[in-house]
Amino acid sequence: MPSYRSLLPLTLALLAGCAGQSKPVVTLEDASDCKPLKLHTGQELVLILPSNPTTGFRWELRNAANGLLRALGPEVYSNPEDAGLVGSAGESTWRFRVTAAGEDKLELAYRRPWEAEVAPAQTFVCPILVK
Repeated sequence: MPSYRSLLPLTLALLAGCAGQSKPVVTLEDASDCKPLKLHTGQELVLILPSNPTTGFRWELRNAANGLLRALGPEVYSNPEDAGLVGSAGESTWRFRVTAAGEDKLELAYRRPWEAEVAPAQTFVCPILVK
């Protein structure tokens, strides 16, 4: 019969090792988490921002940190309330894979695309540091 006492140190060592690893998916919902945002190669970054395309406003990627991040698909808009009303709130989601070490920033502007001369209603800027 095996001794379970001999397995205890091994189990604790495995748990400690797992606790030190970074999360494989980092979700970002506002710029307050960016000071800068510290990531590691291989992680996935999910960016979720409030959006309302029914009013003509869209998030525009001004700087996608292409040297550090690779988009895993296009922007996805969803309306959690499923209200279907014009002007109802929703959210836009982007998914990125961290591909390289370095420093850059993820920058978006919330604006109406046809109003090129008008300042954005909002901006999102997140410095990124990848080790």
